Amino acid sequence: MSKPKKHTFLQLSEVTQTISETRGSNAKISICAEYFSSITNENDLHLAAQFLGEGAFSDISGKRASVGSRTYSTLAADICEVDYEQVFKPSKTAVGSASETIEKLFANIPEAQDKWKSAELSLQDVEGIYNRLYEVSSRKDKQEILTEAWSQLTPLEVKYFLRIMGRGSLRIGFETKSIISAIAKAFGQKVKDVRYVHMITGSIGKTAKLAEQDRLDEASFKLFHPLSFMLASPIESRAVDDYSEYVAEEKFDGMRCQLHISGNKVKIFSRDLNDITHSFPEIVDYFTERELPEMVLDGEICVFKDDTILPFQLLQKRMGLKKPSKKVLREYPTLLISYDILFYDGHPIFEQTLTQRRRLLSELSSTYSFPVTTQKPIHHKDQIDELFELALAHGNEGLMLKHKDSTYEYGQRRKSWLKVKKPGGSLDTIMMYAHAGSGKRGGTYSDFTLGISVRDDERYEEEFIPIGKAYGGYTDEELKKLNTRIKEITVEKYGPTLGLLPEIVIELEFDDIQVNKRTKANFTLRFPRFKAIRWDLSPDDVDTLKDVEHLYREKADKKRLSQKNQPAFING
Repeated sequence: MSKPKKHTFLQLSEVTQTISETRGSNAKISICAEYFSSITNENDLHLAAQFLGEGAFSDISGKRASVGSRTYSTLAADICEVDYEQVFKPSKTAVGSASETIEKLFANIPEAQDKWKSAELSLQDVEGIYNRLYEVSSRKDKQEILTEAWSQLTPLEVKYFLRIMGRGSLRIGFETKSIISAIAKAFGQKVKDVRYVHMITGSIGKTAKLAEQDRLDEASFKLFHPLSFMLASPIESRAVDDYSEYVAEEKFDGMRCQLHISGNKVKIFSRDLNDITHSFPEIVDYFTERELPEMVLDGEICVFKDDTILPFQLLQKRMGLKKPSKKVLREYPTLLISYDILFYDGHPIFEQTLTQRRRLLSELSSTYSFPVTTQKPIHHKDQIDELFELALAHGNEGLMLKHKDSTYEYGQRRKSWLKVKKPGGSLDTIMMYAHAGSGKRGGTYSDFTLGISVRDDERYEEEFIPIGKAYGGYTDEELKKLNTRIKEITVEKYGPTLGLLPEIVIELEFDDIQVNKRTKANFTLRFPRFKAIRWDLSPDDVDTLKDVEHLYREKADKKRLSQKNQPAFING
């Protein structure tokens, strides 16, 4: 019997590009399902699903390729024989994506065209390259591996090689929930069954294999493999008939996490399923000392000092540290506040109602003395405003409303959990670049890079620098008007990206301002979106970097109500 034919990385890249260029979720799912069903090698199926949904390595593997943007960007500039500062960086700024910039340079610059030839590497060949990158640490070694790999890949493959390696979104309008639907469609399974197996295994590749083999019922949950998190919907997007069916909790100004406990072993996982245990040794010690039974807790890590939850900006000083110093631990002490329990006494309990899970969590908190959120019943809609103002006074982001009868619904935004927030602020920004949309926005420029003014800032030579990207908050009619005006003020074109004269002012709303030293502004906006297109304003009205810095300091310095006053959590 002949061996099943191995799928190539080129095939995967071409399918991925087709999905990117296709409008409509159902059409995208059908393309992916057809692709999955065409794969006859089960290892290739595992890798195809993993590459599309998780990245170079499975979320539960703990492995990362760890290749920085500058490492592969400077290499790409060398291969293209162009100056990194004068050519590559401006191109990247204009296009808005390093991987897309590299694809276009490789495809169009003769010096680069002579250095690659498709070898039609298999998915397993590419997996081997990612493993080699994981095993080396120096920039020189990583660049040698990349040079060899890229010489065997087409520009399209290189683009998706980099995006998969980075573990971020492939930016094709096709996220995990759609991949789950494609797996179900490809192998005749129920979407809810595939979703459940993905939740308990933590591996989209393994889920695809089990679905193809009709063995979904054999999947089981293992401790220290992070579960995907339940998500909340904005309250504005969901109609609520009876608020008394919900309970309210304050939405903390912290970082969502998952705590796995078994004996003296404690691990903490972030929302993107990374192991962050090493960054928070005091939390590990806190729970280890309590000799808890096996369990998995869902909660929030906050900086907590003098009975007060401190700003998220201070928590950022703890994030990513492999071994926090005694000074850092003393100045920014953290606390994990639990609000849900997902596993107990050897069994997953996500199918129990919130009320049942909460009853168990409260009993455990009381017995073993660890912090859990304060839940408050809602008797009438007006009560939400009172609780919301108290949450803001505590320095928290707002409220979470949770349906009492809801199960733990991984990866979906329904009415079970609702978030009540108000914007962290707004800025008048200038539109610098327009990027072609995909899916239902295909054929128009619907993604935008927005900038702030540094005209009078002695630290910069430019007039404007980027502060964020936004792709929502406008109507179809407004988008049509924008596109008409964009055509009139385009001065440069970089593939799907247009460089614009600084004429369109956008009032940009955002949730928060975060430090990001990798950007020219040293800040990024969290969840930026259009508030208004300010046709009445000119570039002279655009807010400045100094305005951004002021807003950041103002929030960080805002006085917060102590948790002694109507506390948002109780400590056992």
